[in-house]
Amino acid sequence: MSLESEVAEFLSSLAVERGLAPATLLAYRRDLTDYGLFLEGRAPTALLVDGFVADLNRRGLASATISRKVAAVRGFHRFLVAEGTAADDPTALVEARRGGLRLPKALDFDLVEQLIEAPDTTTALGRRDRALLEFMYASGSRVAEVVGLNVIDIDLEDRTAMVTGKGSKQRLVPLGRHAVEAVERYLPDRRAVLGGRPDPGAVFLNARGGRLSRQGVWGVVRKAARRAGIDDNAVSPHVLRHSAATHMVEGGADLRTVQVMLGHASISTTQVYTKVSPQHLIEVYVESHPRSR
Repeated sequence: MSLESEVAEFLSSLAVERGLAPATLLAYRRDLTDYGLFLEGRAPTALLVDGFVADLNRRGLASATISRKVAAVRGFHRFLVAEGTAADDPTALVEARRGGLRLPKALDFDLVEQLIEAPDTTTALGRRDRALLEFMYASGSRVAEVVGLNVIDIDLEDRTAMVTGKGSKQRLVPLGRHAVEAVERYLPDRRAVLGGRPDPGAVFLNARGGRLSRQGVWGVVRKAARRAGIDDNAVSPHVLRHSAATHMVEGGADLRTVQVMLGHASISTTQVYTKVSPQHLIEVYVESHPRSR
């Protein structure tokens, strides 16, 4: 994927997930275009990021302008890592000097349950929302992967789904019983929504029978959060993905397994993304280290 297309995806996510104003998005686009011109087609590295910052200072730009441009570059690279497009963040060392990467906070398991159980399953849209939330938490899928999921990609009998990630890379993810049952309950509603209209093939449809959009997925998550009494500013599709990974690690899953499930190119991404609690680390150490007792 080209830098230009990656920037377009980043800006789209900012518009949807943070609701940034058009003027702010335009400023970010100019900043990242400036960054792209500096790179001149070279793969970004920590050294090049430092060079870009030095170049901004040499050009005599105002400190506020430099800070905004650097923030845009940092946010862009964090987005690429979180989406699995890049294995490493060349701004990570700069971030470390300022207190480390700000990871999304995983929800406690009881809050995840409240979120998933929030939709009104006596309605067709409620059953769709419940199936969507169950699927996202069960598989740890990204928003784009959920939006692109087709009916033929799911095998309910084997409890698996084939999701398509960045670079059209496919991976098989397992589905738990709750997710399978929720999808099974939703599928008849999907057929009813279509009526006689052409079938787009997508698992999750909007009320008009089209493929559910990225914005639609965000809407489902936020609506469920409000119904569950959870601050919807603390919940997002990415937080749900992060929670799934964190809970798996805390439940004893090895990082390599989580890496494959999430579709990370590098195990280092998984190590950062799945932050293990100190208490869990102590418990695992006591259970597994031969000299711990």
